[in-house]
This record gives sequence, structure tokens and C-alpha cells, in this order.
Amino acid sequence: MTDPSSSDGPVPGAGRLLFAQPCRFVAAAPTPRALPAPTLPEVAFAGRSNAGKSSLINALTNRKDLAHASKTPGRTRSVNIFDLGDRIHLIDLPGYGYAKAGKAEVGSWARTVDSYLMGRSTLRRVCLLLDARRGPTDNDREACEHLDIIGMTYQLVLTKADKVKKTELPGILERTAAELGSRPAAFPRIVTTSSRTGAGMADLRDEIAALAESGQ
Repeated sequence: MTDPSSSDGPVPGAGRLLFAQPCRFVAAAPTPRALPAPTLPEVAFAGRSNAGKSSLINALTNRKDLAHASKTPGRTRSVNIFDLGDRIHLIDLPGYGYAKAGKAEVGSWARTVDSYLMGRSTLRRVCLLLDARRGPTDNDREACEHLDIIGMTYQLVLTKADKVKKTELPGILERTAAELGSRPAAFPRIVTTSSRTGAGMADLRDEIAALAESGQ
């Protein structure tokens, strides 16, 4: 389900062919120096710890264990890069807002992510994942503000929609759009997804396929 207020959108079905291509792990960069040189267009997945980034990447690519998904928050500690069909790179970023991580460790993650976001010439968009059950948190608002400041376009993606009553989803989408969708760097379409049921995956694949085409 996408934000109905948007007009022009990606070509429906375009993502099916792209995501039928092989997808492979390329690198894990725990520090800025470890980041490989940029080559292909990139789409990064960011969000609060346990928002479902790894699960979403697995669902998009129809692979169970491409990105390591854990029930324990804070498991993704590097910038993880995946190559999709030699067309586009999918980037799994460390989650934010994980209170049990030490300050030094959190600081190291933040520096790596910031270095990636601000210095990556091939980065086309950040998919900012929000848990549909919780709505935007203070951490999510801070992330939006930071992306606004550095001028990086981000698209809000509601995750775990299967854990919310269908009758409640339109209201959650409307409130999220009202609060965050009008921010200066926010992309106008919000996608609602479920990694478990596959809801919204076709829409998000089409969005990413359009970015792959624009980056060629």
C-alpha cells in the first residue's frame, strides 16, 4: 500500500525482473576505511534496531538467509553490502536506538553510517523502516531530522504490517504521513510492508527498480 497523495510512480511490475536476478553478499564494513569503492547505484535500509531491515531484504530478494535476521536488537554492526544482478547494491545499515550497546560502540557505528551516508556518491535513496505497531519513535524523528540536514532523500517504509489489524493500517499510514511525510528530504510515497506475508514487496521492488534504471 502506498501513499495515495503521490502522483507519478514507478512502473508496476518493473521490480519483478530485477529481483529475479542473483543477489550476493559483497562486503561488511565495520569502519569507514573498510567501505569498498562505490560502483553501482545503491539503496540503503536504515531503521531502529529490530525494525526488520534484514528480514525485509530477505523478503525482497526471496532468500531466507541472505541478510542475517535476529530477534536480538543490535546484531547488525557493520555496513553490509549486497549486489543484486550487477544492477544495484542493497545496503543493510546498523540499527539505531539500541540502548544496551556501549557508548563507544554506538559512537563507532554512528561514525561509519555517517561516513557512508555523507560520502557515497552512488547512494540514491535511504529506505527508513518504521515498525507499524509503534509508529514513529523519538529515534525515528531524530533520524529523519539528520537525513533532512544532510540532504539525503529517504522513503518511509512501514514494516510488520501483519502484526497490526487491517482496520488500523490506514490510520497509521495517515498519521505517519502527516508527521514525517512532509519533511524536506522525505520522498512522497510511503510503502507499507510485511516480510512474513509479502505485502507491499511488489511496490517496494518497483521503487528500487526505478532507482536502478535511473542510476545506469
